[in-house]
Amino acid sequence: MNKGIIALAFGGLAIGMTEFTMMGILPDIAKDLHIEIPTAAHLIALYALGVVVGAPTLVLFTGKYPPKKVLLFLMLLFFIFNGLFSIAPGQFLISLSRFMAGLPHGAFFGVGSVVAARLAPKGKEAQAISIMFTGMTIANLAGVPLGTYLGHHYSWRLTYGIISILGLITFAAIYAWMPKIEAAKGNNIFSQLNFFNKKIAWLLMAIIAIGTGGLF
Repeated sequence: MNKGIIALAFGGLAIGMTEFTMMGILPDIAKDLHIEIPTAAHLIALYALGVVVGAPTLVLFTGKYPPKKVLLFLMLLFFIFNGLFSIAPGQFLISLSRFMAGLPHGAFFGVGSVVAARLAPKGKEAQAISIMFTGMTIANLAGVPLGTYLGHHYSWRLTYGIISILGLITFAAIYAWMPKIEAAKGNNIFSQLNFFNKKIAWLLMAIIAIGTGGLF
């Protein structure tokens, strides 16, 4: 198995933990910050907002750069802002860092899926992408329960400090294991926006929006 794909799975683990662990330790965060649990739940919304803003923005503006450099940049953001979240003293800085920590989420999986497919042998592209998302599965099965346990019995700040370190480990793994991959030729903001000129693009977005809306 290509080690670069394993590095992407590490990223999936870290991102899965930072997203979902929050739900289990909201009471601990609320108690520490002396706020109500519904107020603390805004941190979930702020992360989601970061994902929504960061996914299209970062993908559009980093498309002309080599994917390895983009992934390193995204994990650096992840490390910095999850680390800041774990030590921030006040609610404003905690909220800001939580929003910023969400920015790399969608872009990482978008760029990572393309990279995983390019690293895989011919005919194994889907398998490579699924291996990357295995990190998210492991996060839900083991990482989130462990993070919740640590948050309950020690400190939620310890949990997010560990998550930040996982981001740093992913950064190191990508740097060491992932080969250099050239940026796609002609890949700029305007070429990517051309996708929205196709009817199928709007149809796909409508299906996703209706399906997701129906779920909730």
